[in-house]
Amino acid sequence: MQNKDYFFSQTDDISISACPMLVENLGAASVWGYYFCFENNSDKKIQLVGKNWNITDSLGNVFHDGSAGFKGELPELEPGEYFEFTSEVPLSSQEAVFYGSCKIILNDEVLDVKMPTFCMSGDKNSQVVYN
Repeated sequence: MQNKDYFFSQTDDISISACPMLVENLGAASVWGYYFCFENNSDKKIQLVGKNWNITDSLGNVFHDGSAGFKGELPELEPGEYFEFTSEVPLSSQEAVFYGSCKIILNDEVLDVKMPTFCMSGDKNSQVVYN
């Protein structure tokens, strides 16, 4: 397994780390997985309630996820707690960029928290990092 690259963002006391992973190389297309860890470093409870992120591939295709929750979960995080989330996306090309935000509730207010922006890039010689 090759080393994984992690990307980080922080909004106030909420930290998010992300790691893209090539799942399957399909020649001109690919399947990418991504891992996120949401950390509540504040002194108040938060709730993750949704996402608003995009993946744009090198052909200009845009995949948007503006859904509520995380695979049916609306995690509540006490101070110092974290939540891990994984998913996959099939792409029509070998390269794409991930960007966007997630929605949290803090003190009865819905806030947008910036997600790390990262590139997913592979070619016919790329190593698959998990199956």
